[in-house]
Amino acid sequence: MAQVESFTLNHDAVKAPYVRVAAKDVGPKGDKITKFDIRLCQPNQEAIPTDALHTLEHMGAAYIRDYLDNVIDLSPMGCRTGFYVSVWGEDVDTAQMAIVYSKVLNDIINSSWDDVQGTDRQSCGNYRDHSLEGAQEWAQKILDRGFSSDPFERKLVTVDFDR
Repeated sequence: MAQVESFTLNHDAVKAPYVRVAAKDVGPKGDKITKFDIRLCQPNQEAIPTDALHTLEHMGAAYIRDYLDNVIDLSPMGCRTGFYVSVWGEDVDTAQMAIVYSKVLNDIINSSWDDVQGTDRQSCGNYRDHSLEGAQEWAQKILDRGFSSDPFERKLVTVDFDR
């Protein structure tokens, strides 16, 4: 059985919220992909409720593309403590991703229900499990704590929301 990188991470030693590079891969044709672990809350101590996480996922998947052109995917972690974001290339570092995701969370805080994509039966596999209010509360809590560019040592990233 293949070893999964995230299962080798000591989840008790990390200090969330943080952004870290979880993997860098090169495809058979030379395409480079970077996968980020965007940890929103402390593993084994907190978990984002599914309705809030679901809305954070839908909104985050849309808003992150306003800031990065090379996004492949944004995927929620099953443990409900954050997301994985995969991007083409190696041009984005952890501090840049922390800034981008902070802006995404700020956009979520300033959104209305009309801004949430994919919330009807045809466009979502569990359309009744959403909470914009919950997503906004968690987004604010995460921004208040600030993102670190290091998972083990708090190295807060400064964000200028006006740029």
